[in-house]
Amino acid sequence: MQISKKSQYGMRAMVYLAKSYKQNRPVSLKEISEKENIPFTFLEKIVALLEKAKLVKGKKGIGGGYVLIKGPSKITAKDIVEVLEDTKSVNCSFCCKKANCASKSVWAKVDLALIKALKSVKLSDLK
Repeated sequence: MQISKKSQYGMRAMVYLAKSYKQNRPVSLKEISEKENIPFTFLEKIVALLEKAKLVKGKKGIGGGYVLIKGPSKITAKDIVEVLEDTKSVNCSFCCKKANCASKSVWAKVDLALIKALKSVKLSDLK
């Protein structure tokens, strides 16, 4: 199983924002892009999704940037990854065997394990 670059970069950006959370300092996308080596235009798209999901908010103007909406201990890896990609390992909805599939239970267990693992990691654990 492979996690997309979008989720990897999104997690790195969120960890970077978590480090600035206590100072309540907005962080520019340019700073995150440079410090985390994330392509700026890709980061813009990622942060737009995170903002739409109400995980971050932007502040405009001089000294503006992005901040976490809630504390790092309240945000899980699952919150971030589920915004940026489908966490299901296999999509059975289009399969002709979906009603009578011998391996469907395997994928359901994989999905549950992945979700459980992502839920167990808080952003504050990654700082």
